[in-house]
Amino acid sequence: MQKQKRALLLQQTVSVLLVVAVLVMLGWLSTRYKLDADWTAGHRNTLTDASRKQLESMSGPIKFLAFIYPRSELRQSLEMDLDRYRRLKSDVVLEFIDPSLQPQKVRDYNVSRAGEVVVEYQGRHETLSGTTERLITPALQRLAYAGERWIVFLEGHGEPGLDEEGRGGYSAFAKALRDKGLKVRGLNLATDPRIPDNTSVLVVARPARPVLAGEAQLIADYLARGGNLLWLNDPDVESGLNAVAQALGVNWQKGTAILLESATLGLPPFVYITTVYPPNPVTRDFEENALFPLVRGLSARSDSDWAVQPLLTTTEKSWLETGRLEGPLRHDPEQGDTAGPLTLGLTLTRDLKKANPGPEPAAEKSESTPQRVAVIGDSDFLSNGYIEQLSNGLLGLNLVQWLASRDAQLNIDIPEAPDRSLLLPPWSAYAIYIGFSFLLPAGLLGFGVTRWILRRRR
Repeated sequence: MQKQKRALLLQQTVSVLLVVAVLVMLGWLSTRYKLDADWTAGHRNTLTDASRKQLESMSGPIKFLAFIYPRSELRQSLEMDLDRYRRLKSDVVLEFIDPSLQPQKVRDYNVSRAGEVVVEYQGRHETLSGTTERLITPALQRLAYAGERWIVFLEGHGEPGLDEEGRGGYSAFAKALRDKGLKVRGLNLATDPRIPDNTSVLVVARPARPVLAGEAQLIADYLARGGNLLWLNDPDVESGLNAVAQALGVNWQKGTAILLESATLGLPPFVYITTVYPPNPVTRDFEENALFPLVRGLSARSDSDWAVQPLLTTTEKSWLETGRLEGPLRHDPEQGDTAGPLTLGLTLTRDLKKANPGPEPAAEKSESTPQRVAVIGDSDFLSNGYIEQLSNGLLGLNLVQWLASRDAQLNIDIPEAPDRSLLLPPWSAYAIYIGFSFLLPAGLLGFGVTRWILRRRR
């Protein structure tokens, strides 16, 4: 009996020692290794691939300066937000600055109140309005490139306005470009007959009235000097840019693209939705669909000095309808309809040295940088009424970023997490109120009374 007690005591002692050893080992491992798991629906606590790509494209340290008092409750939440970036890039630095002890830094960084965070990269800095991924990564995009890169929009011929808030305006697209660190302005060649030398990309979007011959020649001369161009046209629009089309070796085709595949999606047959993109640097790794209402076809001549790549194409089931878009539509070659497959968008590149053997007047150009042009037969897909459809906005940003030779910025867009808010219909809100205010207390009270009665009867 005594031996059994000693054996049982020894067994219990060994078990306790093993449990303690396991706990000590787990504690030691927790100090050496870290495991993170993000169970949110939108993975909002994990950096997206876009942010990872942005960090990989930035060489050199990134410094975050937090002007926060030592005992502020913001310090812990700020460290949690920036730890996601520090885990991916070792030279991301977070520095806390006490505003009361370092007033000179407060003045240097133009800090207006305690709690502000400034991100600094290669001598450039920007004040953040928050430390979420949707605010930090776009700020890093803006800081990644030095110098002024102007995206200039042709104006004066009824083009979509950069400040126009209606469905046909381009105000949302202009804001998206500014958020990427690009400077946006309009240009009326009738009042200022010169395309600025610091123009990174000239955008010509559907002139409602024909451009003057002198203006068209200014744009053609800009191309001859190595300028980059985004030309968006619409069906049956006479833009007056024949000199530009001649310089690019592009022919606009008559008619509106009709796509039978759209009817299967419940859309009008003249609405084009991208399904598969041909090989093109603009849409490399871009797998999102975009929507184009009323698209025009185009073709490129083979005798030009441009390297041409298709950007938007259709299947053989499509055609260019030259008649009215009403009633049953059918392909009628006798009426001038062009059978598919169609090309609805092109990109053109050529070597600047070949395009401009003399001195380069445009800023930010070098002999190793190719000249880039994109031509698309629709301008409405970037208007306020359509830019939020599918991935129109991201495709438009990709176009401008590629034209501006910011290849590292392609496909960098931070989607909003789907589980940030809970929207309930009115009836469910009332149901929750009644349930928690009346039904749940009544149920608990009834349960207690029932238990009391049953015990009384025993």
